[in-house]
Amino acid sequence: MPKPSATARARKIKLIIFDVDGVLTDGKIWIFPAPGGSQGGAQQSVLERSAQHPGQGGFGLHSASLIEAKGFHAHDGTAISMARIAGIKTGIITKRISETVALRARDLKIDHVYQGIQDKASVFAQILEKDGITAAEAAFVGDDVIDLPAMRKCGLAIAVKNARPEVKAEAHWTTSHAGGDGAARDAIEYILKAQGKWKQVVEDYVSERG
Repeated sequence: MPKPSATARARKIKLIIFDVDGVLTDGKIWIFPAPGGSQGGAQQSVLERSAQHPGQGGFGLHSASLIEAKGFHAHDGTAISMARIAGIKTGIITKRISETVALRARDLKIDHVYQGIQDKASVFAQILEKDGITAAEAAFVGDDVIDLPAMRKCGLAIAVKNARPEVKAEAHWTTSHAGGDGAARDAIEYILKAQGKWKQVVEDYVSERG
């Protein structure tokens, strides 16, 4: 029996999960000295979560004197808002911990936000159970090998243009833009067009802001 095409898979999608670094960003991590007197508050919560992974690199900063920053593309933000209008939920699963990501997720009203996650497949399964949907109804957008376990379990695995070869080899579809340069927009637009919702969503989005 032939496997379903990427377009056929996209027609079923009710949830899109994104990695962050290299998918919603270009993968660069900017680390700056914290301004004097800025310690505490939101930054402290990041430090506390980072401290849950003592001696393990790659989860985020564990320093009161440094701030981690990331850059996001406006087109991706628009697309996430469009997905919400279309009734499709969105989520983030990322290994690193950053208040910048938390702020962006709150701004975009992203439904599921999980930071400091090494085992993305397990969290992906938890989200499916929470939302009451099947794996076939979920897409995962990734760029590196840490994303493969979750991508192997979802209905539509999407690799960004800058993804590693191993990830592209297992993806059902690859975006035309790189992470941080509109890849999320590509993914959401592809799904909405497959579902025949794109034109109406654009009109609804414009009317909402008219």
